[in-house]
Amino acid sequence: MKYQSQKVAQAYFICAMALFAIQVLGGLLAGWVYVSPNFLYELLPFNIIRMLHTNALIVWLLLGFFGAAYFLIPEESEREIYSVKLAYLQLAILMVGTLGAVGSYLVGIHGGREFLEQPLWVKFGILVAALIFLFNVSMTVLAGKKTAITNVLLMGLWLLSLLWIFAFINPENLSLDKMYWWFVVHLWVEATWELVMAAILAFLLLKLTGVDREVVEKWLYVIVATALFSGILGTGHHFYWIGLPGYWQWVGSIFSTFEVIPFFLMMSFAFVMVWKGRKNHPNKAALLWSLGSSTVAFFGAGVWGFLHTLHGVNFYSHGTQITAAHGHLSFYGAYVALNLAIFTYAMPMLRGRAPYNQVLNMASFWLMTGGMAFMTFVLTFAGTIQTHMQRVIGDYYMDVQDSLSIFYLMRFGAGAAVVIGALLFIYALLVVRRDEVIAPGPSQNASTVAGE
Repeated sequence: MKYQSQKVAQAYFICAMALFAIQVLGGLLAGWVYVSPNFLYELLPFNIIRMLHTNALIVWLLLGFFGAAYFLIPEESEREIYSVKLAYLQLAILMVGTLGAVGSYLVGIHGGREFLEQPLWVKFGILVAALIFLFNVSMTVLAGKKTAITNVLLMGLWLLSLLWIFAFINPENLSLDKMYWWFVVHLWVEATWELVMAAILAFLLLKLTGVDREVVEKWLYVIVATALFSGILGTGHHFYWIGLPGYWQWVGSIFSTFEVIPFFLMMSFAFVMVWKGRKNHPNKAALLWSLGSSTVAFFGAGVWGFLHTLHGVNFYSHGTQITAAHGHLSFYGAYVALNLAIFTYAMPMLRGRAPYNQVLNMASFWLMTGGMAFMTFVLTFAGTIQTHMQRVIGDYYMDVQDSLSIFYLMRFGAGAAVVIGALLFIYALLVVRRDEVIAPGPSQNASTVAGE
């Protein structure tokens, strides 16, 4: 670690991991409700469990992005963060808002729009925190060195924050409501978040492989161009069925097929950088997570997204378990694994130690990735059967759900593996045994001890 202000990232990462644990446990609970529908239905209804699961996911990923920015921007800009106090204030606002939202959900107070259920005061709190963040990191970058990584990261984070404004627009007309809703949900995860992912992945590969910065930057700009080109008009694949003009069927189908390209480029980029790399970095776990993130993202967001994006297919499959399969694998690969990669890389440095518990960390990778892959296959088979029975033959919804019970049981088992892997990851990253602590010698500092 080169700059003292980078330490603020540790607080973000720890809060993110706490919410990560809550999120996966909530997902496991929701998975059991599919097996036993009456489980806790009076105490904790399924819609509340789902809200906690998805909202915790979004918030902890954002905390990870913010923490990653506070970690990498000082190194890229070659200066301290503009204001550490503002960074901690932003974190406090986000955590108070998160706890407030959870408390509201538990007593039945929510906005009712999926993913955007937060009460109005929480939405304003998130906006204020985002503005604090943008001011803080922008002032840091403007006063320091500019690089492609910081440029792309700032572009993604600025667009991410500005698009949040659409969360406040809730018209009575249902078509307009869903259109603005997709402006947030789609343009976050299939446009602006991709820029953040590309920037963080580029930073990690630059540090882990030792490839020349010029090579990394060329790849980065190509990935960003294809992500924005495909992602913005690819929003149309959600506009098929919400009352917008019919031409969106073709615009959405054509441009959403192009959304495979940036994820393929990110996967290729990661492996080419490792192949060209000259550096034998000691943090093998961080490299595994980086390569795993780009690979699983390609299959989850790219391949599984393409499977049901054409409007002729989506007419039958929309809203089935095929959607759930795509959603789980794409979020895990593109954003969950990426955040875990930056946590794995940065936390030893933030704590002034060499990379530790790497075997446990890598074991958690294979547990989570294997569990998520099995869950994806199970849900894909379930969704295919559901599509045929419900949408083609016309069987009753609940009769179809009864027919899928074996798949839901297998999905729960896969979810248990993911939860065990997540808890193992948190243990591996936060708990350091005495024999793994290496004290810096007279000619060493914390950054050289950490393998930087």
